[in-house]
Amino acid sequence: MVWLFLLSLCLTLESVQSQGSSQDAFIIQYLERRLVQMEERLSLCEQNTMSATQKTYDLSSEIRGYLSTLSILRSEVKTQVDSVSVRVDRMERELEYLEDKIPTQSDIEMEEALLQQQIKAAELEQLKKKAEINVENDCSMALSQVKSLKIVKKAGDPNGCWFKDPSEGSNKVYLFSGFRNNTILEYKSLKSFTKTSTLPANEVQLPFYWQGTGHVVYNGFLYCHKADTPNEILKVDLLNGTVLDSTLLPGAGHLPVYSLNPNTYLDMAVDELGLWVIHADPEYGGNLVITKLDKVSLAVEYTWDTQCRSHDAEGAFLICGTLYVVYSTRYGGRSTIQCLYDIHDTIHSNESPVMFFPKRYTSHSSIHYHPGDKQLYAWDDGYQTIYKVETRSNAQMTSK
Repeated sequence: MVWLFLLSLCLTLESVQSQGSSQDAFIIQYLERRLVQMEERLSLCEQNTMSATQKTYDLSSEIRGYLSTLSILRSEVKTQVDSVSVRVDRMERELEYLEDKIPTQSDIEMEEALLQQQIKAAELEQLKKKAEINVENDCSMALSQVKSLKIVKKAGDPNGCWFKDPSEGSNKVYLFSGFRNNTILEYKSLKSFTKTSTLPANEVQLPFYWQGTGHVVYNGFLYCHKADTPNEILKVDLLNGTVLDSTLLPGAGHLPVYSLNPNTYLDMAVDELGLWVIHADPEYGGNLVITKLDKVSLAVEYTWDTQCRSHDAEGAFLICGTLYVVYSTRYGGRSTIQCLYDIHDTIHSNESPVMFFPKRYTSHSSIHYHPGDKQLYAWDDGYQTIYKVETRSNAQMTSK
């Protein structure tokens, strides 16, 4: 009996252990399934977070691009508004002039044809007024030929400008080396400049930098484009480097005045009529604009829009109020005068033959006319050269 009891007790214990082991295995399997589900959810959450982060970054990049474009558009709009403002001012002056010239006949009913005739007459009078500039010297001549070339010297950088002071009685020669500098070399005469061993009589150090190759010295005063400004012209006393006056030229500074000289935005010039400045105007397709300045106050006397393009131009000069534009190519070759503009409207490009320059090196970086010598002072790849010119009366040019 005892043996049977013990056997029954053992069987009972084994049954209890077997049931407990089965329950533990079920719980473990349940927990493992839950852990797998949590890992899957965490992985999905991580993927969603990465996707949201990438979308946020892409959106930020897109917004930055829009802001950059908006800044550019705002700058362009500001430039266009400034240009329109200049045009509006010019148009207002034209309208005021027309209003003064058109006769007022309120009590007489005018026919439309007669009104148009009077407007045309007023416009013609306006063109005549543009050409009414007080001149002390005889100025009825025009360029007929660029005669000869003389290489004077080679000095300075490949680009620059040099010239004589065109005022009466002055023999001083000035040299500006490079596109940007604050040093001017002054020589007593062309003869002293020509001598290789001769040092300059004076080395002028300015308190500012000039830009481009379009400067002139007139009556001992320097007229130049101030560096780091789009269109500021300075009048400087070369005796002490003092800035006597300055002006901002309306509409200038947006384009290089000549496409073959991309660092020059304002080109000063002197002829028999006085002081001028040449620049390119994007509002007129990049065509050249000439402005007559008062040499004392730098006040704008009048502005003429020309049909001469700045593309492929390397320089220009004025003789008796007529602009002559010199063209070439980026690869050098012979320069030609293919366009002119006469403020007196007596000669035109289609009536004047193409004029060639004598053979030289590459492309001129500057050309300055001297009304007393009747010569062009040019800078050609570091060589200072002189061209002699022939002129004839405007009547002869017109008759031809």
